[in-house]
Amino acid sequence: MTKLTDTLTFRSGAALKNRFVLASLTNLQSAPDGVLSDEEYRWLTMRAEGGFGVTMTCAASVQVEGVGFPGQLGFHDERHVPGLTRLADGIKRHGSVAIAQLHHGGLRSLTNPKAPSDDEKLKAKAMTLDEIQHSRDCFIAAAQRAERAGFDGVELHGAHGYLICSFLSPELNRRDDAYGGDPEKRARLMFEIIDGVRAATKPGFTVGVRLSPERWGLVLQEIRDVAQKLMHGGKIDFIDMSLWDVTKEPEEAAFKGRTLASYFADLDRGDVRLGAAGKIMSAADAQAVIDAGYDFPIIGRAAILHHDFAKRAGADPNFTAIATPVSEAHLANEGLSPKFVKYMRNWQGFVEDAA
Repeated sequence: MTKLTDTLTFRSGAALKNRFVLASLTNLQSAPDGVLSDEEYRWLTMRAEGGFGVTMTCAASVQVEGVGFPGQLGFHDERHVPGLTRLADGIKRHGSVAIAQLHHGGLRSLTNPKAPSDDEKLKAKAMTLDEIQHSRDCFIAAAQRAERAGFDGVELHGAHGYLICSFLSPELNRRDDAYGGDPEKRARLMFEIIDGVRAATKPGFTVGVRLSPERWGLVLQEIRDVAQKLMHGGKIDFIDMSLWDVTKEPEEAAFKGRTLASYFADLDRGDVRLGAAGKIMSAADAQAVIDAGYDFPIIGRAAILHHDFAKRAGADPNFTAIATPVSEAHLANEGLSPKFVKYMRNWQGFVEDAA
């Protein structure tokens, strides 16, 4: 039986010392221009020191027009590289694989939101062909910066309605050109980015993709087919499935009766590794992901509550994250800055009310 403390190797050659992967967590801690802050550095390197086999950055911007959050870490400008180099070195110093998650806000961008098609509700404008191809090239350039900064690889954010995800959605993507129409055309942008990153980086550079199979007009069977194609394409190392709850059933009636996670665990994935995120709060929850056929659990909230969740859960199969709400002092001790703590107050019941 595979254990959480077992090692794992990606097809790129990247070697994980265990199965614990830190989720990409928005935290608003970087400078307004995307330059790494000391607070962001401390937050991430504490998780690397806390035993995670992979330490992943927050969703980090690839294009200034695609910034999705205030204080978002940037990979879209050369001025970001010195801080990113410091961050990659700090993560790897603790024996953790350093992965940068590359993100474009698309229709959820802070300024001038863009989408495959006009979206009146979100006030997003349809992208021109030139804009699509420019954003594609920005993803590729950001991956090159990540490589030059010393990151072991990147994850492309293709989930939750952001740019890549919006192209996958038949509800959001109503184009009739090369980037819209049937599922293959709607996935074209993602596959062009992957091809471009592979061509622009050296062998041994890890490439992963984050997918979500529901909401934002996504169709479960289509995302399952996309995941299968990614696994057979020979271009990526892992897929990160964002499932909200690894034990939930699908929302689509035709697929109920088994877990949403099971629809991806049973794919023919060859040497592509598969991870899942969603309400993993204990060692038992994490082990259950492995037992369900995944290669690794992706830890979010529990890693916020315990910078050393990986060490604790790896040593004690009965370990469970502290119950919420927790105090601001607890979160400060776990490496969250006041900005991050304020952001966490948006998560109902996570932080205790101020006295």
